[in-house]
Amino acid sequence: MVPVTFFLALAAILFCIGLYGVLTRRHLVIVLVCIELMLNSVNINLVAFSAIGPFANITGQVFTLFVITVAAAEAAVGLAILIALYRNRNSIDVIKHDLLRW
Repeated sequence: MVPVTFFLALAAILFCIGLYGVLTRRHLVIVLVCIELMLNSVNINLVAFSAIGPFANITGQVFTLFVITVAAAEAAVGLAILIALYRNRNSIDVIKHDLLRW
């Protein structure tokens, strides 16, 4: 059996990679992918923590399903916003979309 610390280290590394991508990249598609990577690292933590303890149960797996559902909705809405921005401004560069008006 693999120790829980390995899963926690993997999740921390994935979260840091996703956070780095969100903070440094200018391409909106890459930013969305990095957010998905961060959500997947949270899923790893939820499943790892549900397996430990005196009463191991499936609570972590249930929360993981909710996170996957929210991530799918986030991806759909994010891509719809991305398409709308591209149609209006002909660019998906994050730096160019700093105005809050049309």
